[in-house]
Amino acid sequence: MLAPEGRVIMVSGANRGIGRAIAERLHDAGYTLSLGVRDPGSLTDMTHGWSPDRLFCHHYDAEDKDTHRLWVDDTITRFGRIDGLVNNAGMVVRVTVEIDRDEELDRMWAVNVKAPLSMIRLALPHLRKSGAGRIINVASIAGKAVYNNNVGYAMTKFAAVALSHATRHCGWDDGVRCTALCPGFVATDMTADVTTFPHEQMMEPGDIAELAATLIALSNTASIAELVINCRNDVTL
Repeated sequence: MLAPEGRVIMVSGANRGIGRAIAERLHDAGYTLSLGVRDPGSLTDMTHGWSPDRLFCHHYDAEDKDTHRLWVDDTITRFGRIDGLVNNAGMVVRVTVEIDRDEELDRMWAVNVKAPLSMIRLALPHLRKSGAGRIINVASIAGKAVYNNNVGYAMTKFAAVALSHATRHCGWDDGVRCTALCPGFVATDMTADVTTFPHEQMMEPGDIAELAATLIALSNTASIAELVINCRNDVTL
């Protein structure tokens, strides 16, 4: 297992839900964090009392590539290294097979696929220098099996899984390990309007955060390409 001391982890979408839980868990474990969100001020309540020496909050807009580069560059300026990247920021809009909502579909591609790819491209040189770089792409169980006709979201999450595998191949020889983290229903704002499964039976964000912390801490000889987590007995996976 890799010790957290001195290791710098970037987490997007860290102000709520899964991203917030991951940030809190990594902070408690002793990592130095660079948190990217649209409104850095939204992190004030969460990070109250955190050591400023291990924290950097930065503007990040998944649809604005300029913010991606600035976030990476400013993280390097602040800490001098990047050891991990958690691509957590995402969105879901219902885009079905029969209903044309191309504008919403384009946004999901930008946020769920193109933004993580952009961040990986920018962070990869620094992760290679680390010798034990870690990338987690928070995908979804919808990236492993299609349960309904909400094709848009599933398409983007299947692509996120593919991105994870390609990244794993790309960085392997330099110690970079990439995992597609694929949870089922998680009790967050994103699932608040789900009516097909009881909210009280969904996974807690803290469970996903615990797994993310484990993935980041694993040694180079223990790589997990995909991790599927579910809250129901699903025989399709």
